[in-house]
Amino acid sequence: MPSLGIHAVAEPPRGSRAPRRRVLALVAVGVLVAALFVLLPVPAAQAAPVLLSQGRPVTASSQENGGTPAAAAVDGDNGTRWSSAFSDPQWIQVDLGAPAAVERVELRWETAYATAYRVELSTDGAGWTTAYSTTTGTGGTESIAVSGTARHVRVHGTTRATGYGYSLWEFQVYGTTGGGPTLPGGGDLGPHVHVFDPSTPGIQGTLDQIFQEQETAQFGSGRHALLFKPGTYGNLNAQIGFYTQIAGLGLRPDDTTINGDVTVDAGWFGGNATQNFWRSAENLAVAPVNGTNRWAVAQAASFRRMHVKGGLNLAPAGYGWASGGHIADSRIDGTVGPYSQQQWYTRDSTVGGWTNSVWNMTFSGVEGAPATSFPEPRYTTLDTTPVSREKPFLYLDGDEFKVFAPTKRVNARGTTWADGNPPGASIPLSRFYVVKPGTTAATMNTALAQGLHLLFTPGIYHVDRTIEVNRANTIVLGLGLATLIPDNGVTAMRVADVDGVRLAGFLVDAGPVNSPTLLEIGPANASVDHAADPTTVQDVYIRVGGAGPGKATTGMVVNSDDTIIDHTWVWRADHGEGVGWETNRADYGVRVEGDDVLATGLFVEHFNKYDVDWYGERGRTIFFQNEKAYDAPDQAAVQNGTTRGYAAYRVDDSVDTHEGWGMGSYCYYNVDPTIRQAHGFKAPVKPGVRFHSLLVVSLSGNGQYDHVINDTGAPTSGTSTVPSTVVSSP
Repeated sequence: MPSLGIHAVAEPPRGSRAPRRRVLALVAVGVLVAALFVLLPVPAAQAAPVLLSQGRPVTASSQENGGTPAAAAVDGDNGTRWSSAFSDPQWIQVDLGAPAAVERVELRWETAYATAYRVELSTDGAGWTTAYSTTTGTGGTESIAVSGTARHVRVHGTTRATGYGYSLWEFQVYGTTGGGPTLPGGGDLGPHVHVFDPSTPGIQGTLDQIFQEQETAQFGSGRHALLFKPGTYGNLNAQIGFYTQIAGLGLRPDDTTINGDVTVDAGWFGGNATQNFWRSAENLAVAPVNGTNRWAVAQAASFRRMHVKGGLNLAPAGYGWASGGHIADSRIDGTVGPYSQQQWYTRDSTVGGWTNSVWNMTFSGVEGAPATSFPEPRYTTLDTTPVSREKPFLYLDGDEFKVFAPTKRVNARGTTWADGNPPGASIPLSRFYVVKPGTTAATMNTALAQGLHLLFTPGIYHVDRTIEVNRANTIVLGLGLATLIPDNGVTAMRVADVDGVRLAGFLVDAGPVNSPTLLEIGPANASVDHAADPTTVQDVYIRVGGAGPGKATTGMVVNSDDTIIDHTWVWRADHGEGVGWETNRADYGVRVEGDDVLATGLFVEHFNKYDVDWYGERGRTIFFQNEKAYDAPDQAAVQNGTTRGYAAYRVDDSVDTHEGWGMGSYCYYNVDPTIRQAHGFKAPVKPGVRFHSLLVVSLSGNGQYDHVINDTGAPTSGTSTVPSTVVSSP
């Protein structure tokens, strides 16, 4: 923006036999007998099979509802279960994390069982062999002896015993691993994760010291997570600076209450909040001292799963400029006052009221939101959010750290926690590799291949090879805005075309050697349907330049179908170090190739060509914020064939169905203010391609738009920063 797990030892498989050796009966003297026994080989000791599947990543073809996820079949709890849709065939499979000699599979069926099914083995999750097959399944508990080497084990049901689906209390796989060295899960969280409880002395002093370090450190190296155990904390003012995360460690925000404030203001920048980036507040209840909490932020500043017991002021003291922002899964009892905020997106929350709009205020699934009235007041409101799944978060279960992974919701409205604990799955920290500064990408990939999730502690991580997330339902979670920097032009992270990966809470910062992409979701030509269990990208930010020289051709590429991008800022820097039209060259911000991709809270700015380039079918975007690159030297530098400038958001002509709501693009061509943009948005003119509440703005007359979308919408003019709007297109 302008400066304006425990392994249980199992019994041997049923019907198995200990090794035996045929010995001839010999009639001999005792000495000869003894000599012969010395010469006979001794059978090798056999390792007892152990339970390999508990707590491991698991996927299924379907699930009956949010309370019967696949993970419930491998959690060791006979009171929870997986159940499928009411149709044939269906399957459930578990990733053991590494190849193992599989010896037994135990199935504990609920009443809805399979009469015909197969147990299948795979080393790669793609090619399968049948280890057992039956058409006379009896239900109850079935213990099945199998033999083979596999990393992945699947139960594939083909005929149901009832009119319901397939339902398993437990799906257990027993066997032995190769016995090689493995990386440990869990461990301490390092010196930059600060954990408090209500009896901790000097909390305010620690908060003040960290804020003093981080208040102005826009491109600094400090990273901090401030984590509060459940309880009540009195008389605190937690001022939140750059690369600082504050969060409660309960399952619900009300488990951790701060009687005081969680504050962001802009005193460091003369009352201008447009550069208050890279920070977050999560999973807390706040009772503000004067009745209203101040959260004056710009991009990449998430406010998630918060309960404000009062009002919320989104503007800095003095009502200076502000350019945010994002709220999700939160409740604000009082009124939200955006005041000088140019734009804001609020999702799946409850508010007591909303006072005003400037350019673009967008809501989806928000109880108490104002009705759509765009273009004046500039409110765009969807009653529900089509698909959402909240960000995973760290919490304490007694004295044990776990990560909670919330369940997907369809047509959501209001918070996940209003009626009690949110639905979802808890994963012990022992199933995560805790990544600390100095960890190599090779070690991270070994941990992932071993079946562990990744938890990045606060810090900066140089990666000399791509982090490969190949296993379904893997979680990669960052604390304190952990930052990945790809070296030697590699892609920082790549996700396979698998179900349910969750990326959350980290920053990818381009290195000085050009990377073709910084983050890839799915390989090229990905085609698997992930509607039942999509990949989510949440509070994952991408930066090119600013902290130093950086280059990338494309920031983020989304190839996998059904991906949800839930709040991102993809930014080619306009200020800081290593900034210039060619110095931090990056042509494209986000390219979407997958079908049925949904973006909720899409912030993409300053790329040399298209900021967003969309090729997938049935894509949807709810809220888009953009500025075109400031530093274009002249009109020729942005000429797109016969078109003046590259659109901020382009939908390819091949697309038949696409929809967007609450979308704005601004220009601030401060090197050559005479540059003109033909339009902010470009899309095929087809009945299935629809947009609602579009606007373009010339900031102080530095460049102008000829139209809003295609050839529709009045041109901008003058220096008054008055938006040109289109209510709907076509």
